Amino acid sequence: MLSPPYVSPILLSARPSSLKRAPVTGTHCSIVARNYLEIHFSNWEKELLPTNEKNSKSASGKMTSIGTISQEIIIPHRKGNIRLNPEFLDPLEELLNEFREGQFSTTLTSKRKLGLLKILRTNRPAFSIDEEPLQKIRGHDIGLYLDVERPYPPMLRRPPYPESLETSKEIEKHINEILVMDVIRKIGHNEIVQITTPVLITWHDGKSRLCGDFRALNNYTKADRYPIPRLPHALEKLPKARYITKMDFMKGFHQNGVKSNSMKLLRIICHMGIYEYTRMPFGIKNAPAHFQRKMDKIFQEEILEGWMVVYIDDIIIYSETWEDHVQ
Repeated sequence: MLSPPYVSPILLSARPSSLKRAPVTGTHCSIVARNYLEIHFSNWEKELLPTNEKNSKSASGKMTSIGTISQEIIIPHRKGNIRLNPEFLDPLEELLNEFREGQFSTTLTSKRKLGLLKILRTNRPAFSIDEEPLQKIRGHDIGLYLDVERPYPPMLRRPPYPESLETSKEIEKHINEILVMDVIRKIGHNEIVQITTPVLITWHDGKSRLCGDFRALNNYTKADRYPIPRLPHALEKLPKARYITKMDFMKGFHQNGVKSNSMKLLRIICHMGIYEYTRMPFGIKNAPAHFQRKMDKIFQEEILEGWMVVYIDDIIIYSETWEDHVQ
């Protein structure tokens, strides 16, 4: 958005995208005003460097990039200024941006934080963000078994709940999201439907969440008696720990599949139609026990060695020394 072609300064930021700006031409406005460039970058035309980014996009169309500028960043320091350039910043900024959802203790030294970030980067395939496809745990599909036979009780075939305008919008948002993720599929008009569960929207910390009201289905579901750890008992292992890392599964329940003969029991209904869960949903009776069983099996060795606590889809790693922690 530069007319005529100008450049913007490189800024120190947590996002690598703000470290560079590609000057462009042919648009009606500028990224920065001309007088700002002339005051702070009087010789910008002489420092113009070629760029690999031939085209950029704006709200009104494509723009042609004509170059970039490399700008040093100077950070004041009581023992003298620290001079940084993009070649130094890019690797660290890339790591910080890649794991931007992670939270680090303020007491952790920069060296240890960087070391931890490198460990996370090395094990990048084990971590996920919202934009990535949702993976599936193989060989651990959940099955539901009812203590009633067909024809099913009327309570298992219910109409959708009344929805406010706000609720309808939130339902549409979540349905479309999990439809793209293959968590659900839409039921065709020629399919026989015997069970429907209405959905509702719950709110937590200002964020909405789609839930099926599975209370009726849960009443008729045979219980899985696998034990869930008592949280106070699990936390008794932590007092001696000096270093603690906490992780949880990305949409953990949805990473479990559903057995084909149980999918027909997990059909939800709303103003958009009827959908069937192909992944394990939140709110069904045996979901926590099913997930805990799989986690205990996967991390059996680590739990027995005494440095990991697993509570459903939450993992806590603890140690007395930093060396043991990062190992």
